[in-house]
Amino acid sequence: MTETPAKYYLLDTNILLHEPLAFLNFEEHHVIIPMVVLEELDNIKDRHKDVSREARLAIRSLEDALKAATPEQILAGVPLNRMQGAHHAQGTLAIYPDYQLKQQDAVLNLKENDHRIIQSALALQALHQHTKVVLVTKDINMRLKAKGAGVNYVEDYRTDQLIDDIRFLSKGFVEIDGDFWQSVGDVTSVQQGRETFHEIDRKVLPHVFRNQYLIDDSEHFAAKVVAYDADRVRLQDLGFERMMSYRAWGIHPKNIYQAMALNALLDPHIDLVILTGPAGSGKTLLALAAALELVVEQGTYEKIIVTRNTPEIAESIGYLPGTEEEKMAPWLAAITDSLEVLHKHDESMEASMNYIMNKANIQFKSLNFMRGRSIQNAIVILDESQNLTASQLKTLLTRCGTGTKIVCTGNLAQIDSYYLTAVTSGLTYIVERFKDYPGSATINLNGVVRSSLAQYAEENL
Repeated sequence: MTETPAKYYLLDTNILLHEPLAFLNFEEHHVIIPMVVLEELDNIKDRHKDVSREARLAIRSLEDALKAATPEQILAGVPLNRMQGAHHAQGTLAIYPDYQLKQQDAVLNLKENDHRIIQSALALQALHQHTKVVLVTKDINMRLKAKGAGVNYVEDYRTDQLIDDIRFLSKGFVEIDGDFWQSVGDVTSVQQGRETFHEIDRKVLPHVFRNQYLIDDSEHFAAKVVAYDADRVRLQDLGFERMMSYRAWGIHPKNIYQAMALNALLDPHIDLVILTGPAGSGKTLLALAAALELVVEQGTYEKIIVTRNTPEIAESIGYLPGTEEEKMAPWLAAITDSLEVLHKHDESMEASMNYIMNKANIQFKSLNFMRGRSIQNAIVILDESQNLTASQLKTLLTRCGTGTKIVCTGNLAQIDSYYLTAVTSGLTYIVERFKDYPGSATINLNGVVRSSLAQYAEENL
């Protein structure tokens, strides 16, 4: 068997900001960091931005990998397996001196940092003509410019990409054609208090995971997978009509998908609920209604924390007038809109909203200031989570302490981040990573219920 020759991977700055330890994920291949990337990291590390932490971590990690090397070794390439905890990285790490590049009329203007990185890739490509040299960047326009300038191999960073096509993303439920029980055959049913459980052959449902919902065309059957092994699958019988009669803060489900979402939101054993779906499918409204039900009516949790990423104001939010809640208000208008819907029939909607804000202890927080916190006995609603990276979502999920439930909502068709796509979004990442975790559930809310206009726009624009 012929051994694949080691390749050269030249990393753009945004790769190290996306994942500071990315240079360790290229196995036996050689990783090269242009000098201009270090300059950009240095400029970013002291800014008052969430991304500054990633820049500092990347700089410390690079220093840890190169600290014992001589200048000559750093230019030639330092073995990465010397670095503590990097035994899987068998290649080398080198710094490319792009300041030595000469400006020519025929090449890109080297006063721009992106052009220096592209020109570095071209220089390495000319130097290593018999070895594959790959420029890795999350900047789509830079990939186009690099291709146009003559770089043969340009790629996105895909190490954290778990699926190749968003169509393969788990919906959190299975829709079965026809009558489910007609395809089952042998079944064992057990009554435990008010709940009924069924055990069926694994061959009927070969691809299952815990807390996956099952529905069929009969509009009578609805169940949830609670356990499985190589031979059997254990289902909790939920009942279609019973699910459609759920109620949270005066809200009833308008379709079975919303009913499944409410089941997960109101289940005290589920700590993470992920709601995906198109605009107008009811993600934020259901999350808030369930949160109010659990905090005010049932007293299961003490407070509601609402947050979302605010990349546009990461630098300036500290200078905006008012408290943190007042600064965040424009960015969390979806929450206040949902509160208005929930109390629109009250005699004084404004008085009701103020009362509930205090009663449920609803707090608006910026994701940029969540690092280092430990959140206890709360429901956290993370809105617009499709714009977060896996690293940012990990930051928030690891803040959740005892007795905390987190609800992540997002529409993968409306990503505003420069470097994220539907398949590389942190929301997609956690759907796949947590789909078999017993304390989590995912629901894709099919159908737009906001209005007929919103539904037509979603389907036809």
